[in-house]
Amino acid sequence: MADVTNKRKLLLKQLAVIFLLILFFAALDIAIFEVCTKRCMSSKSAALQAKAVDLDKYLPFDENTLAATVDTEFRLDGELPVIDGAAALYPVFSGIVGSVYPEDSVEFDGENFTSESKLQFRNTLRAYKAVVDGDADIVFCAAPSKEQLEYAANNGVELQLVPVGREAFVFIVNAENPVSDLTVQQVKDIFAGKIRRWSEVGGSGRLISPLQRMEGSGSQTVMLQFMDGVKMPRDFDAFLGSAIGFSFRYYVEGIADSGGVKMLSLNGVYPSMENVQDGSYPLVYDFYAVYDKNNRNPNVKKLVEWVLSDEGQEIIAQSGYAPIG
Repeated sequence: MADVTNKRKLLLKQLAVIFLLILFFAALDIAIFEVCTKRCMSSKSAALQAKAVDLDKYLPFDENTLAATVDTEFRLDGELPVIDGAAALYPVFSGIVGSVYPEDSVEFDGENFTSESKLQFRNTLRAYKAVVDGDADIVFCAAPSKEQLEYAANNGVELQLVPVGREAFVFIVNAENPVSDLTVQQVKDIFAGKIRRWSEVGGSGRLISPLQRMEGSGSQTVMLQFMDGVKMPRDFDAFLGSAIGFSFRYYVEGIADSGGVKMLSLNGVYPSMENVQDGSYPLVYDFYAVYDKNNRNPNVKKLVEWVLSDEGQEIIAQSGYAPIG
């Protein structure tokens, strides 16, 4: 009996040691990442928070709304489509609702849209699920991921993707990084792990820390498309380096002006609005109005057609994106 008790005590001590080691290495990893890695930007910066989605600041029909609207004779009535979409595009589809929907179609409880509201906000991941499940009629998003297309197919839904605007996909580094321009191939080689130090592309001798986003997010999906099947390894020692990240221009514009982060030129072309509109910047992607092809609500196609009109495209432009035409 004494042997059994001793063995249990020994086992408990071993488990305690293992647990403490796990905590130690977790804390060490966090410390290395926070102290040694030069981040692209601080998530607590005023400039970044200004770009964060604040639902009540872009509420349609609010006299102080920041959402762009247009005066139009076009109005929707009858069966109103439920609108949803990506975080970066919320100002766009909020402005669309504010321009052509009746005011009583939007219900906001101070924190979220109610289940009865025709305007919703679930972000890319849940918006694609919502349009497949029938909880949303039209979602405004970047192109769907492979998994999102598979989810639609598995549920017998064929998605209709209608390009309604364009946005630049940009790469960002800390403002103190001496590198300001990369070729498209160099970026691919960095994220593929073939280029591992900034000195290989004209910078310092520090390691490069390529950051990635959550699977299924709009930016990660575009990044995977950009890499065209090439795997992006996650190397531990890269955490000691200076970061390079990616996002859509909407999020980065203005943050770059604050001086903490900068957008890189690609192939010698900077992602200015002019270079996005004329197509000279190499990574310009369409974003879409997405709906179920079998959706029988007649207002779905009517609304998409209006978004493609001069009035609808004015909302796209005023929201900081390039019109599709």
